[in-house]
Amino acid sequence: MNHISPSAMESGAAGTDPVARARDLGPAIAAAADEIERTQCIPAPLLTQIHDARLARILLPRSVGGDQLEPWTYLRAIEEISRHDGSVGWNLFVANSAALIAPFIPLPTAREIFADPRAWVAWGPPNQCKAQAVAGGYRVSGEWHFASGCRQATWMGAHCAVIEPDGSARLNRFGRPTVRTLLFPKRDAEPIHDWNPIGMRGTASEGYRLTDLFVPEAYSGTREDPALRRDSGRLYAFTMQGLYAVGVAGVGFGIARAMLDGFIALAAEKAPRGLQRLADSPVVQADVARREAQLGSARAWLVEILKEVWAGADEVAPIDLAARVRVRLGCAHAISSAIEVADYVFKAAGTSAIFPGTPFERRFRDIHTLSQQIQSREAHFEAVGRAMFNGDPDGVFL
Repeated sequence: MNHISPSAMESGAAGTDPVARARDLGPAIAAAADEIERTQCIPAPLLTQIHDARLARILLPRSVGGDQLEPWTYLRAIEEISRHDGSVGWNLFVANSAALIAPFIPLPTAREIFADPRAWVAWGPPNQCKAQAVAGGYRVSGEWHFASGCRQATWMGAHCAVIEPDGSARLNRFGRPTVRTLLFPKRDAEPIHDWNPIGMRGTASEGYRLTDLFVPEAYSGTREDPALRRDSGRLYAFTMQGLYAVGVAGVGFGIARAMLDGFIALAAEKAPRGLQRLADSPVVQADVARREAQLGSARAWLVEILKEVWAGADEVAPIDLAARVRVRLGCAHAISSAIEVADYVFKAAGTSAIFPGTPFERRFRDIHTLSQQIQSREAHFEAVGRAMFNGDPDGVFL
C-alpha cells in the first residue's frame, strides 16, 4: 500500500490552469494520434506527460491530491485536448468522471488509490450484474463493457445492484434498488478485447470480466445519493451525470472546433473544378460564419449556465432540480451543436474529407461514435421539457 501525508494530498495544484497545460500538450497529442488510433493505447511517453500535467485530476478532490476545479475550466481543458485527438479527450473525460467516486468512499481508501500520481480509474456502465453482500464486503462475478481508458487504468470498478444475504435487494433511501460501486486493482479484472468500432478507436473502451471476486466494504461506495458525499465544495454539489455530460460536451466541442478550423484552412486553398476558391463563395462564407456562431454560442451558454449554477450552489447540499435541468439542457444543446457543425464541415469539404490523414475523416468517425453515447441522446431534450412542465416525478434528474 502506498502512503502519503494528508497535508501533501490536500495541497494538490489548485489554482493552476489545466487549459494551458492541455494546450502545451497539444503538439505531442497530435503527433501520437495515428499511433493511438492504431494501437488503441496512449504511448507511454505521452501518458507520462498527461500525468505530469495532472489532466486526470481536474475533478479529483483536494483531500486526495486533486485539483477540484470549476466545471467550466474542466470543459475547456477537455475541449483543448480533444482538438488534437478525440480519443485522448474522451479517455480524460472518463478518468475525471471516475475520479468523482472519491468523495463517496472512505477517505483512507481514496488516499490509497490516488496516492499514486499515475492513478487512473476505469469502469463500464451499470448493467444487470449483481454483487452478493457477505461478511466484510461483497462477492461479484460478471462482465462489463465500454470501459474507456482501461488500458491506462491502475484501478477499476464495477457498478452492481446489491443482493443481501437473505436474497432481498438492497434499497436506497429513494426506495429503489441501490447501485454500489466496487473498486479493485486492475490486475483483478480479466480483459475482454472487444473494441472494434468505427470511431473513438483509441479509447480502447473494451470489456472486462470478474469471477467470484471479493471486494471489502471499504473499497465500495454509492454515487446515486449526493447527500452521502464526504467532501464539501460546490463542484460536488453538481450531479455526477451532469458532470459526465459536461465532459462529453468538451470532447464534442474540441472535435468540431478542429474540423471547422480545418475547413477554413482548406477553403482558403481549394477551388473545385471550374469554380472559384471555396473561401470566395458567399454561400461558404455565410455558412462558416453561422457555424462559428453556433459553436461559440453553444459553448458560451453552457459556460454561463455552469457559472450561474456554481454561484448558487451550496458547499454541502446538492444543486436543486431547476439547476440540474439547466445543466442537462446546456450540455444536450452543446453536444448536438457540435455534431451539427461537424456534419456541415464533412459535407462542405467534399472529397477532401473522405481520406485518412485529413483533418476530417477520423474526427467525423469520432464525433459520430460520440453521438451514440448515452449523454448524446436526443431524449434528453424530452426529459428536460417534461421536467420544465411537470417537475421530476420519475427521478430522472436525481
